[in-house]
Amino acid sequence: MRRPSKTPRKFSTDSHRLTELAQALVLASSRMEQRAWEHELDIHLNKLLKSHHQEPIDSALEQLFPDQADAYDALMDAVEACSESSTIEHDGVSYDTLLIAMPILAWTRFSIAAGAIPPDMIATLSSHLHAHILAPDVRVALSPTLYAIDQLPRSHADTYTLMHRMTIAVLTGNAVSSAPNAPETAPFLADTRYLLATLVVPSGRPLFCWQPGAATTVSNASSAMKKAIALEHWQAQVTPNVSRLLPGCGIDLLLPEAYFVACREGDKQIRPVSLRAASYYLATTLEIESKDLHVTIGRFSEQPESNRVDEYRIGFSVGQTPDIIYGVVWPLYGQEEATEEVTSVVATDTETQTPLEQILLLLRECGINDIQRHDELFAMEFCDDCGSPFYADPEGELVHPEMPEDTPPSGSAHFH
Repeated sequence: MRRPSKTPRKFSTDSHRLTELAQALVLASSRMEQRAWEHELDIHLNKLLKSHHQEPIDSALEQLFPDQADAYDALMDAVEACSESSTIEHDGVSYDTLLIAMPILAWTRFSIAAGAIPPDMIATLSSHLHAHILAPDVRVALSPTLYAIDQLPRSHADTYTLMHRMTIAVLTGNAVSSAPNAPETAPFLADTRYLLATLVVPSGRPLFCWQPGAATTVSNASSAMKKAIALEHWQAQVTPNVSRLLPGCGIDLLLPEAYFVACREGDKQIRPVSLRAASYYLATTLEIESKDLHVTIGRFSEQPESNRVDEYRIGFSVGQTPDIIYGVVWPLYGQEEATEEVTSVVATDTETQTPLEQILLLLRECGINDIQRHDELFAMEFCDDCGSPFYADPEGELVHPEMPEDTPPSGSAHFH
């Protein structure tokens, strides 16, 4: 389940209407009724998003979240759909438009680049999208910016604005401008970068090569197989180009998909990469073996009284010293919150492993066997000065990670 902001908001008439529509949607007894409620909900959401009124949406989500999970998910799905896609009339023709993201997993002991993309690279990436991912007749506009996660749109209303601005660029033939005043990116050993594009096609036509009606060279294959082939070709052809944008980094490209799905997949897939990068970085920087590292795993929650685990924080120390020198956050998504315990038999299939099983297996694969787990559910606390998460040390105290003073300088700024 996706969670709303913790900041309380005013519950307005618009918020009340959104909750009513979401509740009616989940109570619908037929597909026709569902579509009728979806239509009403979309109308109301588009009005709010177009006028950049994010607060009533957030307030409605907060109202539903505690004890109306089905209605909350229904509203969140509708909000995401309305902010990343639309149907637009232009010169008497109806077009479907969709904002997509192309996640790139990157890891390095140096810095991970972000920012402007050269025009020739935009043309190359656009050609590869048409060749490997998109259906025929799709027009596309790529944003000339390589985004870090904290540079992406901050709200659904911001996402809606970006999607419409890029759609107009496609329909009018104008270039998409770079993101203005992008914030500085925090340095991490492993992080996700995103390419964004808007797809525009006459209404009712397919957007992706794996959809029904999209002519491909593997027309008899299943949708899943077409997706797998598209990803394989995308990675093979685009990785050398993206490597030029991210010098000094190892990279892995994920499948380009609808904006919110792709962003969530990027968030999930960077977690094991971050853990491996931390183990390698600490071992090489401190000139020790991974087996000399001690790991303390803490369970953290925004609301500890709810007994729900929102994320694991994995603190590293050397040997039996109590000081946490580095930390990795492993957030939980969707059903992971309900399956966070280790079972009696640890699954070997990553699809069936719980998050805690994945963490333990990854640490052992890295050569780390000195692992301590706290049973306590900690509150999610952060440093007031730098915003870094606090981690549980071996004694169960929440502390700021600090590298030893005699650590050799790395090729990047201080990592959290």
